Amino acid sequence: MKRFALLLLLALPLCSFAQTYDLLIKNGKIIDGTGNSWYYGDIGIWSGKIYAIGDLANAKAVRTLDAKGQVVAPGFIDVHAHIEGDELDVPTADNFIYDGVTTVVTGNCGGSNVDMKSYFHRLDSIGMSINVGTLIGHNSVRRAVMGDAQRDPSAEEQKQMEQLVEQAMKDGAVGLSTGLIYVPGTYSKTAEVIGLGKAASKYKGVYASHIRDEGDNVNDAIEEAVNIGRQANMPVEISHFKVTYKPNFGKSVSTIAQVEKARQEGIDVTVDQYPYVASSTTLDMVVPDWAFAGGRDSLYLRLDDPATRVRIKKEMLEGLKKNEMKDYSYAVVARYAPDESYNGKNISEINKLKGRKAKAEEETETILEMIKSGRVQMVYFSMNEDDLQRIMKYPFSMTASDAGIAEFGKNMPHPRAYGTNARVLGVYVREKKVIGLEEAIRRMTSLPAQKFKFNDRGLLRESMKADIVVFDPNTVSDQATFQKPHAYSTGFKYVLVNGQVVIDEGKHNGARSGEVLLGPGVN
Repeated sequence: MKRFALLLLLALPLCSFAQTYDLLIKNGKIIDGTGNSWYYGDIGIWSGKIYAIGDLANAKAVRTLDAKGQVVAPGFIDVHAHIEGDELDVPTADNFIYDGVTTVVTGNCGGSNVDMKSYFHRLDSIGMSINVGTLIGHNSVRRAVMGDAQRDPSAEEQKQMEQLVEQAMKDGAVGLSTGLIYVPGTYSKTAEVIGLGKAASKYKGVYASHIRDEGDNVNDAIEEAVNIGRQANMPVEISHFKVTYKPNFGKSVSTIAQVEKARQEGIDVTVDQYPYVASSTTLDMVVPDWAFAGGRDSLYLRLDDPATRVRIKKEMLEGLKKNEMKDYSYAVVARYAPDESYNGKNISEINKLKGRKAKAEEETETILEMIKSGRVQMVYFSMNEDDLQRIMKYPFSMTASDAGIAEFGKNMPHPRAYGTNARVLGVYVREKKVIGLEEAIRRMTSLPAQKFKFNDRGLLRESMKADIVVFDPNTVSDQATFQKPHAYSTGFKYVLVNGQVVIDEGKHNGARSGEVLLGPGVN
């Protein structure tokens, strides 16, 4: 009898507390992330988690948020970000939060921190407004062991790289990333990557790849990524899936078919995409890979040699012709530290400012001068809207920004840093009706959560983490443009991260409730 009374006494506070929440979201159209249709309902949140969903008309809460006329959805998960180095400057990650993003996966394209424990400790110390998971980058690992050597690794070097990957997975990385178009990853052969993939696969990691080519050889590059997943026995995520340059427009028909064929074979292949026809990477990409062998110091020595400089320029012009470009006007400067007046101008315009003739050969000289002053971030207009929409319609394509944390007003970044998700919802869902609202949200929430094993996020379900967005589907809109990229998305009334309101009545309140999301390799 006494035992029964004690159990009853312990149960009473829980029963009474079940009707009193930290937060109550009422009257919204709930889109739960599964792809199913919306329904009206309320959400009760307690201790950072979703405690109840349904008709909570009689519930009490410390604070109630009215979502009438709004969509209530899981917080968006951006699976392709590059935030390394930005966290200290802007830990509030405003550009992501204002776009409905509550979680990012960084360490993409082969570039990451190598010491995961130290990185996670730094994130915890800073306190972020967003959740962060990270991949371990092949390029960073290779550089740590081999520098920028243009050769195969020795058996010992391969072992060292695999050990670094394995340790990163044990420390919490969510998988392995490659940037096989970048130095030094471009110097690696498939077998090297498979070896590192197997090290990550032991801890249930994902293989995320900026594939070796997105132009003429895009089909071969996709097959390589699929084969790495096949041989390493791991899921594959193909980053910022696209086809580039006019000769390749329309190839998305065959690239999507490749992905689907792999899926039918039983390989878990998915892709991600940003909703713009321009990419962003460094100016280095227009220079032949071999010129960078041994590092930037070696490049500078080659540029000082007249014969080698002529050879580099010749190959640059051949690449331009192959891509059916008459000049470098398609390449716009996003960040040039030595002279910020170049930001927002294309290479042809800068070439004229230097007093050179409007010829492609003269522009190659301008490019090499700029590269010699350091890394230059660019925006390249090289894609086709039809391919973009075709890829967007593919059900295993996710939305991702390929962006870092933007410092408002600084440089001329790609607008994807500010408006990726809002652009999909406003332009491609509401205006162009390329995909439906529920499907778009599935691509931003449960699909990436499933892929990267964020098992307590991506859905509106009881006991899940309360990462939630509340937005107006009729007004949500990206405001950032290529001409004026520093503009936050609008239409998000509330954004919650781990149960705390971060966007409150459309404004970032400074809350830093994000968490480090550790991968499945952590015991």
